[in-house]
Amino acid sequence: MNPHTHLVTLGLGPEIFAVRVSCVIEILAMRDLFRVPDGPPFLAGLADVRGQAVPVIDLRRKLGLPAVETTHQTRIIVLEVQAGGRKLTVGLIADRVIEVINLPADRIGPPPDVGGSWKSDYIAGVGRHGDGFVIVFAIESLFSTDEVRHIAREFTAGPAAVAA
Repeated sequence: MNPHTHLVTLGLGPEIFAVRVSCVIEILAMRDLFRVPDGPPFLAGLADVRGQAVPVIDLRRKLGLPAVETTHQTRIIVLEVQAGGRKLTVGLIADRVIEVINLPADRIGPPPDVGGSWKSDYIAGVGRHGDGFVIVFAIESLFSTDEVRHIAREFTAGPAAVAA
């Protein structure tokens, strides 16, 4: 077992979240997105990433957080995600990307049990870093099977599927 977990930390308001470095392809400055008619509400649009149309997810909307204006710190984190039996390239909009950290495995605990119907499927664990907490995403679980099917069908279909 790896004694450290390598993470990219990102901020949504004052909260700090993280994704595994191994999922990250690149980090981009915010750019104009192509809006997709009838896309799911959390889909901000498509970004051109090295000639590939990449669906970009509004992470705030996906997590039920209030919308904020983009700033010069807003970033798109491009990830390769294995979810719903498919490999997808997706972007996540974050208010800011903070740093890459190596968090000792013994400093990451399970999601807290709050005794209610809180949806913690998205959380792999909660780590201690500095004086605060880092919520580590279970990135594969961030998208439900239906959502993954929709994104995969709409944005990873080949030319034959588009022509059909």
